[in-house]
Amino acid sequence: MAKVRTQFARQVEVARHAGFCFGVKRAIRMVGEALASGQGPVASLGPVIHNPQVVRSLEEQGLRRAASIAEVAEGVVVVRSHGAPPHVHAELRERGLAVVDATCPFVKKMHRQARRLFRMGYQVVIVGDRNHSEITSLTEDPSFECLVAAGPADLDGVKLAGRIGLAAQTTQTQENFQAVANRILPNVLELRIFNTICDSTTTRQTEARELASRVEVMVVIGGRNSANTRRLAEICRETGTRTVWVETAGELSPELLGDAERIGLTAGASTPQWIITDVIRRLQSLPAGDLATGHTSPSGEESHTTGGSTEHVRRN
Repeated sequence: MAKVRTQFARQVEVARHAGFCFGVKRAIRMVGEALASGQGPVASLGPVIHNPQVVRSLEEQGLRRAASIAEVAEGVVVVRSHGAPPHVHAELRERGLAVVDATCPFVKKMHRQARRLFRMGYQVVIVGDRNHSEITSLTEDPSFECLVAAGPADLDGVKLAGRIGLAAQTTQTQENFQAVANRILPNVLELRIFNTICDSTTTRQTEARELASRVEVMVVIGGRNSANTRRLAEICRETGTRTVWVETAGELSPELLGDAERIGLTAGASTPQWIITDVIRRLQSLPAGDLATGHTSPSGEESHTTGGSTEHVRRN
């Protein structure tokens, strides 16, 4: 059993831009308005955002999650923040359903730019996760073609056309995007780049990297299915700082926290303020403990983990 020291204080520094981004706030607001509109039952095609706790809260308010259009017979359908292919929008209109398009404007911009490149005759390469809904909203469109590369290695052995158009999933890192561009450039006649990474994403990633470099431990809060949260955790780990990724405050324990005194905290773009506040309170209440070695983080990934409690919380 780990030894626990009860008299201990930590300082937690919270990244300035932690939690909901513009697109997530907008999507949640639109769902709320749809539920209050009285137009009938409200369903979303898949999770509106990638945070299970927020989705559960919306479902408790009356939102129903549908896996396909066939499951919706009447009322209002919400297109989630990551978008949907054009043929899905067309089918919703044909069925006479009221549509609330909660697609993030920055995701829409990425989709427009990618399709523009395709219409201009470029072979389109998108840097991103081929299984993420922001990407499948493009790849499931039968009128559009592209290659999806998670990183430069995915292009090894791939024969590229002479003219390449490059775009990125909005939550990618600038470093990975640049690495893919560098991999393509020597092998093509023309490379046209649309940097479609969201400015908010870049800001959060920069803050996370800087904060991780000056603390002993980073706590990253966000849904397991959140791409931008995963990237924040990866960036923090790359600095060499102990990092733990949690969805909720209940996942923290003294064995994760150790006796670090300087703790950094950031959160994904779909993480609500109430969860951030709960985590801070949890950190404040937990005593110091012996750091568990060889621990697998609550995210299910092997990592150097710990967390922090505090008597002083400040935001950059």
